[in-house]
Amino acid sequence: MHDDAEVDRAVACGARIVGVNARDLSDFSEDLTLSERLSRRLPPEVIGIAESAIRGPDDAQRMVDAGFRAVLVGEALVRSPRPADLVRRLAAVRARR
Repeated sequence: MHDDAEVDRAVACGARIVGVNARDLSDFSEDLTLSERLSRRLPPEVIGIAESAIRGPDDAQRMVDAGFRAVLVGEALVRSPRPADLVRRLAAVRARR
């Protein structure tokens, strides 16, 4: 999902898991603030997954703080000189209480 209408349509159709893509596939720009905004449209019972633009633990924490329950990381792992270390650091991100 990349805009309000797509998120609303997914929720209206009864989706239980919704991926919100920070990457605009028309020009490949990325915007985590878009993900933060769209996360507010997801009801609590829907699992939100933040997709794209997750470069490290700080970005992952930002998405968890925005209400996402999972992140999809691809490019950062491919580009990382130490992908296993990045995975460990990402896995350590937890919701703040």
